[in-house]
Amino acid sequence: MTHAQLLSAYTTLRLGGPARAVVECTDTASLVATVTRLDRADEPVLLIGGGSNLVIGDDGFAGTAVIVRSTGITFDSDDDGPFVTAAAGTDWDTLVAATVDAGFGGLECLSGIPGAAGTTPVQNVGAYGVEVGDLLRGVELLDRATGRAEWVAPSALELAYRTSKLKGTDTHVVLTVSFRLNPGGVSQPIAYRELAQRLGVDEGSSAPAAQVRDVVLGLRAGKGMVLDADDHDTWSAGSFFTNPVVGDDRIDEVMAAIVAKVGDDVKIPCFPSDGGSKLSAGWLIERAGFTRGYPAEDAPARLSTKHTLALTNRGAATTADLVTLAADVRDGVRDAFGVVLHPEPVFVSCSLPR
Repeated sequence: MTHAQLLSAYTTLRLGGPARAVVECTDTASLVATVTRLDRADEPVLLIGGGSNLVIGDDGFAGTAVIVRSTGITFDSDDDGPFVTAAAGTDWDTLVAATVDAGFGGLECLSGIPGAAGTTPVQNVGAYGVEVGDLLRGVELLDRATGRAEWVAPSALELAYRTSKLKGTDTHVVLTVSFRLNPGGVSQPIAYRELAQRLGVDEGSSAPAAQVRDVVLGLRAGKGMVLDADDHDTWSAGSFFTNPVVGDDRIDEVMAAIVAKVGDDVKIPCFPSDGGSKLSAGWLIERAGFTRGYPAEDAPARLSTKHTLALTNRGAATTADLVTLAADVRDGVRDAFGVVLHPEPVFVSCSLPR
């Protein structure tokens, strides 16, 4: 156990004040024992996996941060086909690479996403047309109220776009995750146009998983979405805002506002979604007038120079700087188009002003 350690060391944004104490758990048994012990002592607990989806305030966390470092990957099969199981602290991209190297497909479109495997079902991580929920077989959860661990089916998690029943709550701890895989190294159907074009295949068709992984890693790197300690564009929490879903009762009004600002000869990214139409957050941010690198070259917190959907720490930022930038972008899009963007990361000891 270490004391009064800055949590910036455990987040991909490199931001966050001190915790009262930090405990690293390198296996599932120690994770269960540590959380149980702290709960019995009524000590506030902050669980951190890869730290890629956390915005922690400058004042830090008034409790103990538990760093989930449990690792382990196993392959097996049942009547429904092959699957992989991983301890919660396993690096996500290490898991994806292992499945591809073992000759399986399924997770390749999720290559290069930073973070721990156990955090992926929490927000139903997705990229390039594939979501974790598409392949999730089950999750082993520790119920902090009872101290019991049990496997639950995906249907019990209320998985939806970038969320689940687990997000925003602390009642359970993810211990282990398991995913269905495609035999023969066959990818999931390619549902993302840019990816299909790079692969030279039709949308809806499949490709060799290894090839898809290579292309996805290249696409993500070009957008500053693959971690690189020397590249401040990757000192981020990934895509900061989720793509907004506009209800059917407002979509005409919003579309009219967009046309009024950008003209009627511009193709507006708009896709059917449950409860309305999904728009591209990055596209709206750019059309609202925010450029890559906004607000200035010497600003401590800036939009990525590669991708306007990422908010980055240029090396000397505080969480307050980042929150100010996020509110600026959110308010600019709202004022321009009447669409409110919602942040994807989890906020700890801080929040966006209303």
